[in-house]
Amino acid sequence: MTDAPAPAARDYRDTVFLPKTDFPMKAGLAAKEPAILERWAKLGIYDRLREQRLGRERFILHDGPPYANGDIHMGHAMNKVLKDIIVRSQSLMGKDAPYVPGWDCHGLPIEWKVEEAYRAKKLNKDDVPVDQFRAECRAYAEKWVAVQKGEFERLGVMGDWADPYLTMKYDAEATIVGELLKFAESGQLYRGAKPVMWSPVEKTALAEAEVEYEDIVSTQIDVAFEIVDAPNAPELVGAHAVIWTTTPWTIPVNQALSYGAEIEYVCVLADDRYVVIAEHLLDSVRTRIGFDLWSENIKWRGKGSQLEGATARHPMHTLGGFFAKPRPFLPGSFVTTDAGTGLVHMAPDHGEDDFELCKQYGIDPVFAVDGAGMYRTDWAWLGGQGSVINKKFVAADGPICTDLRATGALLAASDDFKHSYPHSWRSKAKVIFRATPQWFIPMDAATSVGIQGASTSLSTNGVGDADSPTVGVEGTPTPGAIDAPTPFALSEVEGPGSSNGATLREIALDAIAATTWIPARSENRITSMVQGRPDWVISRQRAWGVPIALFVDRATGQYLNDPAVNARIVEAFRQNGADAWYADGHQALLGPDYDLADYEVVKDILDVWFDSGCTHVFTVEARYGEGTRANLYLEGSDQHRGWFQSSLLESCGTRGRAPYDAVLTHGFALDGQGRKMSKSLGNVVDPLKIIGESGADILRMWVASTDYFDDVKIGKEVLATASDSYRKLRNTFRYMLGALEGFDESERVAVSDMPELERYVLHRLGMIDTELRQAAEGYEFNRYTRLLTDFANEDLSAFFFDIRKDSLYCDAPGDVKRRAYRTVLDVLFHALVRYAAPVLCFTAEEVWQSRFPSEDSSVHYLEWPSLPSLDADDVVGAKWQEIRALRVAVTEAIEPLRREKTVRSSLEAEITVPSMLLDANALAEAFIVAKVTPGDAVTVTRTDFHKCGRCWRHLPEVTTDGELCNRCEEVVAHA
Repeated sequence: MTDAPAPAARDYRDTVFLPKTDFPMKAGLAAKEPAILERWAKLGIYDRLREQRLGRERFILHDGPPYANGDIHMGHAMNKVLKDIIVRSQSLMGKDAPYVPGWDCHGLPIEWKVEEAYRAKKLNKDDVPVDQFRAECRAYAEKWVAVQKGEFERLGVMGDWADPYLTMKYDAEATIVGELLKFAESGQLYRGAKPVMWSPVEKTALAEAEVEYEDIVSTQIDVAFEIVDAPNAPELVGAHAVIWTTTPWTIPVNQALSYGAEIEYVCVLADDRYVVIAEHLLDSVRTRIGFDLWSENIKWRGKGSQLEGATARHPMHTLGGFFAKPRPFLPGSFVTTDAGTGLVHMAPDHGEDDFELCKQYGIDPVFAVDGAGMYRTDWAWLGGQGSVINKKFVAADGPICTDLRATGALLAASDDFKHSYPHSWRSKAKVIFRATPQWFIPMDAATSVGIQGASTSLSTNGVGDADSPTVGVEGTPTPGAIDAPTPFALSEVEGPGSSNGATLREIALDAIAATTWIPARSENRITSMVQGRPDWVISRQRAWGVPIALFVDRATGQYLNDPAVNARIVEAFRQNGADAWYADGHQALLGPDYDLADYEVVKDILDVWFDSGCTHVFTVEARYGEGTRANLYLEGSDQHRGWFQSSLLESCGTRGRAPYDAVLTHGFALDGQGRKMSKSLGNVVDPLKIIGESGADILRMWVASTDYFDDVKIGKEVLATASDSYRKLRNTFRYMLGALEGFDESERVAVSDMPELERYVLHRLGMIDTELRQAAEGYEFNRYTRLLTDFANEDLSAFFFDIRKDSLYCDAPGDVKRRAYRTVLDVLFHALVRYAAPVLCFTAEEVWQSRFPSEDSSVHYLEWPSLPSLDADDVVGAKWQEIRALRVAVTEAIEPLRREKTVRSSLEAEITVPSMLLDANALAEAFIVAKVTPGDAVTVTRTDFHKCGRCWRHLPEVTTDGELCNRCEEVVAHA
């Protein structure tokens, strides 16, 4: 007879209260997010938020406009996500935080694309009527505004997408021209010819912000100018002054030579001639020129001041005319002995120092190089040839050097000089300095605009009055002939008039000092830029933009300064856009008091930086009231010389103050190896691809996790880290949703009745809440996100949830400890879902709707959490910090036994600890072990207690593995 089989151990799984939720572990964001966007659109979430926050303190982040040109790139994504996080966080803090997205719709980026289409069809843009070309540019911009709008919305960016600002809207164009006319009426506008950065490819002046520098290899030459007169050093007559340059194409426009007054020069024999160079540079010049026979006897030695009054002749003097004029020696403070020969050739058409020095001595530009970089057809040397940026044209064997070599003036020429050189960031072609007739806003002319003292509306609405003085134009070119040979006599004109007010530079520097700059170091950057910048060139020789709507008197060279005319211009733009300037209505704009035949109609358009510099007027002030300024501008660090500065100068010139209270700058998005992204390197990371594969919240998590005040990296490894952080936070929400299943107010426990652990977690939550708010207020979302994820991972998942899972699963539903735990979980849920909402806008909505489904609610309507008040729980906090430290030590002590399989889990361990901070049972629960006793140090042994078949704890009352402990027996009995 065999023994009867032992009865099978009972399975108690059906008696354990496991978390229940339909919230999926797998995010599937790429598929879910579009549906959430659609729901938000149906709710009208942005407009409803404006209604809910009406009357609250307003926070305005004014959007810097991207160009309506092509799909968005990672820089766009990073910028827009960061803005959205800030706007959502301000709304979370209870403020009315509108966000009006905008676009730059004028200018070269768009013209260039339209012209590319023309070139593909072998058409010339100049053969197309201007109104037709402008219409095509408008259509191109409209197309890309629509495309980018959808892409930005897909990122989760919430804003007034139904009514964004566009610089090409009629009201915007009217406002822009109105702001220009404010400068005109207040005397802060003049026309003059100064060397500006010019793109021969794009045939227009460029702003500094439109230029990037690249390393290139140029031709360097040494050229001899024969000295024909030297009253203070007659022995130099017949010797040759040697100059060195890396722009050979400027030699045909040379008009003078410059020396350093305190530099020591020598005249020495080189082969068959005497040459004059700086003594300090003798060896380097000898190496470069390659002459072996240098006389040991120096013919002459003297300071540069002895060259005063001397003249030389141009190497091409035999051509007569311009080239036959003597070239004077002029003292230049900018001349050094760092490189070259110590003598500098002066071409006032093509250098700032050259221009300013020559102007002092009555030497004016000659405008020999036209807009395409070609020498004028009537120019005696190389007329009609070029372009001057053509490498072959300026090479050592090119026509310039060939002609100089034929005269014997070329001492050295080589195509090997490496240096950094400016290029147009659009066409990537080299730019040149070129003196052309341009319109300028002066930086150092005294103005009538005081700090906070400027009017903000045009003409009869506040810009000047009928008695405003007119401002003389610095010389008047032949109407319509921008490249006329000699339209200006600059030496005879001193520019705009003056008053007793501060200068624009001074007002701007005061405004910078009154602005908060984030990070603080950026203040130094923009301060130095404004301190050293030249007058603002606001004119461009293009077609797609807001025209400089001025009439210039042909007889006096003064622009018409009549508030009534200006008001008609603004109104015409408001009705018909900037196209009104290209129609046949100029006489109507002038009115009956003036004859159009007496006036030149200015055809230049405004620099697009002036356009974008006015956005604060037709966006912030127009929507929120005159005098309102933005709380924050936020763009990449390159905008210190771009939008931040143009907005600053525009506002300071018309309002006497900055248009912003604070400015935040972020770095650039680089690839995973820290390299600049470029198609040629094949390292471009496409945000649209990331969204399509992983979802926008992963990209948002990456943005918020970066130290964006500096350049940041993005690649597979970086995104994997962001995805891992996201996954852990999502699982935290999933656990809380499951653990809170069925929770209602009847379960809630007062804080005073909670166990210490729950009070400690609430204490930690309060500390985190304070830090998170500080981080949000300081726009430190790297810190904000780290605080949030660390709290979720370390304080909750690895500690609080780990300890209390036994109570959640196994205690009776009515047990006070379990109820207290679920009460705290409810507090945590409401807090964490709010904290996460600005960063993970889609996931937070999904989490909220999972617990509180509703057709018309949204997590983004919520405000910053209101936490339970805690009375003097600092003591509890300090005590539990010690317990946590001891828990770490216990876990580390158990691990070797786990590896050796002496114990399979911490529940099988008995430990001793040097300090009993709680009673033995509470410590065992906190450490998730079988037993805790006092001892001299942390020690671990395997327990002899048996395992409860329901809660799996090893307890003394369990006599056989699989039997129930006292607690579980009671819970099962009353189930």
